[in-house]
This record gives sequence, C-alpha cells and structure tokens, in this order.
Amino acid sequence: MYRRLVLKLSGQAIAGPSEFGFSSDRLTHLANEVLALRATGVQVAVIVGGGNVFRGNRADDWGIDRVEADNIGMLGTVINAVLLRGRLAALGADDVRLMTAIPINNLAEPYIRLRALRHLKKGSIVLLACGNGQPFTTTDYPAVQRAIELGADALLVAKNGTDGVYDADPNTSPTAQRFDHLSYQEVIDRGLGVMDQTAFILARDHNLPLHVFDIDRAAAATHIAEGTHVGTLIN
Repeated sequence: MYRRLVLKLSGQAIAGPSEFGFSSDRLTHLANEVLALRATGVQVAVIVGGGNVFRGNRADDWGIDRVEADNIGMLGTVINAVLLRGRLAALGADDVRLMTAIPINNLAEPYIRLRALRHLKKGSIVLLACGNGQPFTTTDYPAVQRAIELGADALLVAKNGTDGVYDADPNTSPTAQRFDHLSYQEVIDRGLGVMDQTAFILARDHNLPLHVFDIDRAAAATHIAEGTHVGTLIN
C-alpha cells in the first residue's frame, strides 16, 4: 500500500511508564517495531522526540530562557536517537543512518534532504533528530515537515496507550468514542487535539495522511503499512 513512511515517536515512548528517563524494555520494543515496519518493504524514516529528557515548555520552572530550553530539548532528541540507533544495531540492523538538523558531526550526519532520500532509496532506516533545528516548536511540526520534504506517503503518529483519536479523553471519560476515520476539517471543527495546530494545518495543506495509533500494540505500524486499518486515519 505504501512506499515510504515517516514514523513519529515521542520521548514518552522511550520513557515507558515513567514521565522522564529511559526504559530498556521500551527501547527494545520500539526498535523491533521499526525493524518489522522496514521488513514489509517500505522505506522508513523515524523522527524522535525528546520530552523524556527535557521539555522546552518547562523553561519557567527552571528559570531559563525558552530558546535555551528548546535547545536542551533538541539535544534530548539526539540522546534518544543515539539510543535507538544503538538498539537497532544490537538487533542486527547495520544500515541505520542518524541525521540531525543541528550539525553534530561526531555523532551523526547533518540533515540534507537529498542525502536522506538516497539513504531511504538504498533501504536504510533514517533516524531524524533535533526537530527542524528551531525553537518554539514541538516535534509535531518537524515530523510533518520532514514527511512532506521526503515525499512520504503518510505519517504514522505513534501514541502511548491511546489507540487513535477520541471525542473525549478516554482516560477520564468511560463513554469516549474512537474515530476510525476523520477528515482534516472534522478535526479542526471538533477541536480534537491530534497534534500541534500548526503541524496539523501543514499536513492538511499538503494532503499528508495521518495514521494515529498505539505504539504499544505489537505490529500496529506493520499492519498499517500492509494496508490494514489500525487506529484513526485522518485524510
């Protein structure tokens, strides 16, 4: 069904049950999900969040400038991406390329769109860190931006413990109903918090399909790549 996909992973996915930090078991699960997705034959790029290390919106709590806080958050995405690269390598993947929006030459390649495309066409897994290198954005916007830049057929929006988009918070509302399919306009009209609004509008303007699903569900991303409906599709 799909030829090229971008998978968005949050820092929370690496932290596991804890709000911050790292979980070795979660890292192994995520690495296996990425490998299984690539095994379907699709080209895979992964953009990694850093909220388990530091969140830029906590700048006031730490008494630092928001730009500096976002810089720390971007460095957090690098830590997570290096961890994921290491676990992928330990599981046998020797063709993983890590690219960063901010040059960190001893650890990764700088993100260059045409180079990333070459890696994908050769079958390498491409990990993308540092967002888009700019403050005042979460990794939602860079995830959509990179998916469009790289000509991805869809963006897989991995959630933790939530298997799609609901009309209310399923953690607090027992009657919350999950949507199987939504249009971009329905998401806007209903005020559903799928992702940052700027990121969502960018996806809408470029007709980028969004699959919102639970990364905790084994092989969910693989099923999506193979054409099985999982979670909520927005297009």
